[in-house]
Amino acid sequence: MILHRSDQAATIRALRNASPYIRLYKGKVFVVKAGGAVFGDSALTRALVEQIAILHYLGVRVVMVHGGGPQLTELTEALGVPTRMVQGRRITDARSIDATSMVLNGLINTRILGICRDLDIDAVGLSGVDAGLVRAHRRPPVRLPGQDEAVDFGFVGDIDRIDIDVVRKHLDNGLMPVISPLSADDRGTLLNVNADTVAAALGAALGAEKLILCTGAPGILERVEDPSSVISYTDLAGLARLRQEGRIVDGMLPKAKAIEDAIRGGVRRVHVISYRASDSILAEVFTNEGTGTLIVQDVNALTPAEQQGGA
Repeated sequence: MILHRSDQAATIRALRNASPYIRLYKGKVFVVKAGGAVFGDSALTRALVEQIAILHYLGVRVVMVHGGGPQLTELTEALGVPTRMVQGRRITDARSIDATSMVLNGLINTRILGICRDLDIDAVGLSGVDAGLVRAHRRPPVRLPGQDEAVDFGFVGDIDRIDIDVVRKHLDNGLMPVISPLSADDRGTLLNVNADTVAAALGAALGAEKLILCTGAPGILERVEDPSSVISYTDLAGLARLRQEGRIVDGMLPKAKAIEDAIRGGVRRVHVISYRASDSILAEVFTNEGTGTLIVQDVNALTPAEQQGGA
């Protein structure tokens, strides 16, 4: 490779511009959650983990949480088990909970760890079941607006508490936890917990500086049908307004709830970005401009530079 002086200057300038952020975030905890769709594309998966690796190399204490929805749908349908979603949440019956474990704890988690090994990241795979990390109970049937009958979500869990001791021990030893959201109740019955919900709960329990939600969408949209209508930044009041106006729908509904829970739990900043955008995590973390949507408690607390750039 031939490096021209102009390229060299651009590289040095980029490092100088990033250095304040590197100082600011070294030693801080970031929780990065990636939806299962990214893992259907090997190139996108590697690009995502490479960005997380850079954060790890720079001294950020990264906790990665992953989903696996598309892969789970593919497997359960192959087994003759239909997929049913209600308000963005999957109904998990007795036939599909084993498939959930196979996909989340096996296929996806191991695939991520394999890339981490290639990138020399000391990563360790965990699930919510390990060491009682995520303690949950089975969700009782609930009556949702517009539904005539109560909906039984099956083997779906709602979180009771997070025991972060095992995560902290790994972080203190320089390891990067890669966490599947599968959990269990006190009797050991496996429960499927929404990955956004787990990531938010972990972020709050760890006092994370950032929760980064990597999705197929470019961010939170002002108009659902218009991918270019990305909202640069908003706060909890703005998020509530978007929900009331019907601008947050389907799979974004549990994300919005997770964002609210994370911020109310003490996470300072939540970012919703696209895994499809080139180097989206790095751009969101190390530049003012960012790439997606920044959500905070109150936008009035943002600096002028953050309000101008949205990150």
